[in-house]
Amino acid sequence: MRRNARNTTLRTTAAASAALGLALGATACGGTTGPASGGELSGKTVTVAGVWTGSEQKNFKKVLDAFSEKTGAKTVFVPSGDNVSTFVGSKIEGGNAPDVVMVPQLGVLQQFAQEGWLKPLSDKTDETARGSLAPVWKNYGTVDDKYYGLYFKAAHKSTVWYSPEAFTQAGVSEPKTYDDLLKTGRTLADSGRPAFSVAGEDGWTLTDWFENIYLSQAGPGKYDQLAKHELKWTDESVVAALTTLGELFKDDQLVAGGAKGALQTDFPASVEQVFGPEPKAGMVYEGDFVGGMAKDEFGRKLGEDAKFFPFPAVDGGRAPVVSGGDAAVVLKDGKNSEAGMKLLEFLATPEAAEIWAGAGGFLSPNTKVSFEAYGDDTTRSTAESLVAAGNSVRFDMSDQAPAAFGGTKGAGEWKLLQDFLRDPSDPKATAAKLEAAAAKAYGN
Repeated sequence: MRRNARNTTLRTTAAASAALGLALGATACGGTTGPASGGELSGKTVTVAGVWTGSEQKNFKKVLDAFSEKTGAKTVFVPSGDNVSTFVGSKIEGGNAPDVVMVPQLGVLQQFAQEGWLKPLSDKTDETARGSLAPVWKNYGTVDDKYYGLYFKAAHKSTVWYSPEAFTQAGVSEPKTYDDLLKTGRTLADSGRPAFSVAGEDGWTLTDWFENIYLSQAGPGKYDQLAKHELKWTDESVVAALTTLGELFKDDQLVAGGAKGALQTDFPASVEQVFGPEPKAGMVYEGDFVGGMAKDEFGRKLGEDAKFFPFPAVDGGRAPVVSGGDAAVVLKDGKNSEAGMKLLEFLATPEAAEIWAGAGGFLSPNTKVSFEAYGDDTTRSTAESLVAAGNSVRFDMSDQAPAAFGGTKGAGEWKLLQDFLRDPSDPKATAAKLEAAAAKAYGN
């Protein structure tokens, strides 16, 4: 995840507790201004909840403004904080449910559907999605043969970002295999800069490391089985992936500040350690959203002084493409859920996605979105890579898991991989602990 970001994208958790107290009607949360008068939804207000803060929220509001212009509806965006599940549950219970929720975790989308909270999407949205999304994205939004979740925003979580200046100084080039990645990292360290800034304080980044290695090394079939807990975490394929990851974690040349330093580094700090004014590492692994931060927070020019290469293939497997994403769903209990359904019909169009694509910090899984809509060549090539992967894309595994295992700070997979970063000496024991936590969370 996110996650964030997570899951999937950068998330800030500070909003979480405050957001729960917000009244959904409060226009201070981001009501749009000047909806078209006399549109088909004039007089209606559509309330949208989501994890986005900062520039992500600002750019999504541009999309909502375009919907208002078209339809006359007013829109209000309410920050949900990281724990979307708790937020939405409390709002439904209080009789104050939003109409639309942008859900960043597949497991949460499935939970909402199973609770009976969601309306199946309209035939129009279904038809548009069928013509513009790879089947894998439609499948991820479907629960028990009903289409509930439209994937609007995607993250490409198989990108390794680096400082070209550090690479030039060390005389290294972009690696093509995982073994080469470690060799490149050691050469970087020898030239005076540790290889990787690892955001060990945020457990979700460690799940992303594991997932890329596992997808490439074990293959998509086993990845799907492990994601559903049809395969145990004690399986030898998991132990092999943890062993591969442990080789990185135990090497102080490869991890800036060693394990201790990494465990005190959150995700924003990990980007700063590579692209900030005082660089402490040559590379940072995370999703495409790293590029947005390097550009917006540290003034780096994408493609010139901030570049990426695809996460390399492990042990002769295929290079992985792990993705995350935010799906739009319509709540049954929303006061204007019919108007909410109209918003999803708009979000399914290339027009809606191209608004945010032009603003930056966004990828769309929609194949009809023009690559020219993206503001720079780096983002354009990331979007092309995501769309080209088609059905071989695999959704972030921890975001598919029950939140107790794959999405909770200080618990489950996040905590156990932090423990493994601290001491990677026994992959088999870590696999056993992961299995115990997974069995409890999945209930099987």
